[in-house]
Amino acid sequence: MPSNKSVSDAPIVQFTNCRILRSHQLQREDLWVREGKILNPEKLFFDEKGSADIQLDCKDSIIAPGFIDVQINGGFGVDFSLATDDFKSGIDLVSQKILSHGVTSFCPTLVTSPPSVYHQVLPQISIRNGGAHGAGILGAHLEGPFISKEKKGAHPEHCLRTFEAGAFQDLLATYGSLDCVRIVTLAPEMKRSSEVIRELTKQGICVSLGHSVANLLQAEEAVQHGATFITHLFNAMLPFHHRDPGIVGLLTSDKIPVGRRVFYGMISDGIHTNPAALRIAHRAHPKGLVLVTDAIAGMGLAPGRHTLGQQVVEIDGLNTYIAGTKTLSGSVATMDTCVRHFQEATGCSVETALEAASLHPAQLLGIEHKKGTLNYDSDADFLMLNDDLYVQATYIAGEEVWRQDAFSM
Repeated sequence: MPSNKSVSDAPIVQFTNCRILRSHQLQREDLWVREGKILNPEKLFFDEKGSADIQLDCKDSIIAPGFIDVQINGGFGVDFSLATDDFKSGIDLVSQKILSHGVTSFCPTLVTSPPSVYHQVLPQISIRNGGAHGAGILGAHLEGPFISKEKKGAHPEHCLRTFEAGAFQDLLATYGSLDCVRIVTLAPEMKRSSEVIRELTKQGICVSLGHSVANLLQAEEAVQHGATFITHLFNAMLPFHHRDPGIVGLLTSDKIPVGRRVFYGMISDGIHTNPAALRIAHRAHPKGLVLVTDAIAGMGLAPGRHTLGQQVVEIDGLNTYIAGTKTLSGSVATMDTCVRHFQEATGCSVETALEAASLHPAQLLGIEHKKGTLNYDSDADFLMLNDDLYVQATYIAGEEVWRQDAFSM
């Protein structure tokens, strides 16, 4: 079939011999890519009379959308909550290294910090597309400092703040700017939190509930005001109680506004959440589950002492504690590890496990029209994986940005 370049001169790449995750199913089809987007082959054949310029045999790999990590505090020795002169090179290093774990875009996350840290760090975070240089940056996730003292977890108590009379102005003064902010985690039981939630939501920022002692009524009110996410479910919140299930009760609440879905993050590392709790959450509300790493600077490094913002943490195997305590402080699990553990712990389908790290975070951020799926015209950010869900290659905008040495096409 002759190639017709009337629409575009860019080369068309056809990925063959693969199973594509599309419409919640692994389908044995080819994937067509041009100019960083996924093509509809029917339009290509019938409207353009076009054909592939390059064919790549995927050797029966699974092709899935790239993973999106909406809560990652750092990794590989880099701590996003530390204001350093070379912060930009640190974020570049992490964005490069997470490609091998299937992450094609992420939200660098800052834990509770003094205002000076936000004022120094946030101007150095810029929203950008991914590529050979690393995973794309979707905007910052600010976890704190407007959180509960009782459920501060690994957050430094001396930096915690409450909302005063001009609540939203307090928040602006603390952060300095919201230009690159995508998610804010706060405790909804705090006085004046509802006006803050409404204002953040109005500005297109996702509000997440976490590090909180909120009861179910307070959590439901926060959702009615615009909150759409729960930060690491079960961790740093009141435990489930049958008379008042607290924030956990949002998973089955009948007070969620019509047409709204509440999403919830899960750290599926085998440490932060017992597999039985993971199964309970998944079975209660499968479409809201978003896998997050909550990874800290020690991810990818040897056990020992590392930082998490203002705190020193100790890594012992897969456990990370505030030094000298048994308080858990983030994880050292990579996203691909979380996906595999989630699938194994819940017995869910491969499709479900992959969508919890791709489609669901994209839906949470309202970007599912371009990321998190392999639908036609969406960004060609995707992974090749084997049947055990180990990443073999990572693509961003249709270009290969990482490949497992032993896997070649």
